[in-house]
Amino acid sequence: MADKLFFSRDVKVFIDDGTNSWTLPVLDGFSFSQATNTSEITLNEMASSTGVSRRGRQMFTDSYAPAEWSFSTYVRPFVAAAGNATGTADSAAKTHAVEEVLWANMTGTGLYGSYRFNQATSGGQSGTANWTNGDAATGLTINWTKSNVTTLGTFDIYFLLSKDNGSSAAQLYKLSSCCVNEASVDFDIDGIATINWSGMGQLITEVEGGVIPHLAASITEGGTSANTSNFIRNRLTSLSITAANSSLYPGASSDGVYNAVLTGGNLTFSNNMTYLTPETLGTVNQPIGHVTGTRTIGGNFTCYLNSETGSTADLFEDIIENTDDVTNDFNLVFSIGGTTSATPRLIATLPNCHLEVPSHSMDDVISLEVNFHALPGAIDSSDEASLKYLGTAL
Repeated sequence: MADKLFFSRDVKVFIDDGTNSWTLPVLDGFSFSQATNTSEITLNEMASSTGVSRRGRQMFTDSYAPAEWSFSTYVRPFVAAAGNATGTADSAAKTHAVEEVLWANMTGTGLYGSYRFNQATSGGQSGTANWTNGDAATGLTINWTKSNVTTLGTFDIYFLLSKDNGSSAAQLYKLSSCCVNEASVDFDIDGIATINWSGMGQLITEVEGGVIPHLAASITEGGTSANTSNFIRNRLTSLSITAANSSLYPGASSDGVYNAVLTGGNLTFSNNMTYLTPETLGTVNQPIGHVTGTRTIGGNFTCYLNSETGSTADLFEDIIENTDDVTNDFNLVFSIGGTTSATPRLIATLPNCHLEVPSHSMDDVISLEVNFHALPGAIDSSDEASLKYLGTAL
């Protein structure tokens, strides 16, 4: 048979900002789709003198819904090789992450130059950058200080459905003007740290000839099959819990510190975006762009129920018995991958977390699940969270 089949195992994903290109290794389970918004007109009338009653209908395509995409990547920090060569992510030995292009567009405008992202100015907000590339000891720091804007960074996603990069038989789809709506970091005990990304785009089109822009200069550092030292092992993850008010939540030593050994968890960052679509009659309207909604950051963690002083049983008791504090304010620090300098890791700091009352899970070993909500220091601030990637040289 002459038919050529495409297999998801062969798919490659590329991010393009109009000037630069990144090769992005993704996991199985990716998806992209676009639906249409339609109107239905029906006839519903009584019978004529001859007993005839029209029962027809018509369908009209009003507009295209925003394209939707999702895929997962591993958390992969690394220290870039020094040098200004094509395909190298930095001109000095600075910390980067394979998936950093997505964070740059989720937290700001995604401005890129001199082999690094520059977020010092975003959407009219100038001042301290929310993107800092440091060396192996300092790491890559990401925060949301430039995200109080109506629109964030956009980019094109290319899905190449072929094993090679230039075959005439390649099927190449382009999702234009994409934005990152949500990122969910999972760290189950037996796995490798992953991020589940999802977002929207303007339109899905097929690219004739399968040609990807800027492919020759696509940034691949840290994400090739030869780089295996920058994966993060979840079993090394630890959590620090510190109450803002130690008189209400004394912890183990009246210092507000509670001790919990994780068995799993999740961190979710969401921009709650919507896409705007005009409603002109007589044409099939297309989405024109996104606007940001309320920024929400939160998640959950699970741990065994432990009766030691300042452990999870005390955390449950102190939260459920405290009826005077309407916001349970805790500082949470997730060290995903551990705290050892020789291993790659991701540190998520959430300084003002409201903890819900933990729920018990009656398994063989009884455990607690705690849902939390990262809140800003003031309602109009953007200091809910910061991320620090720490890696080693490849």
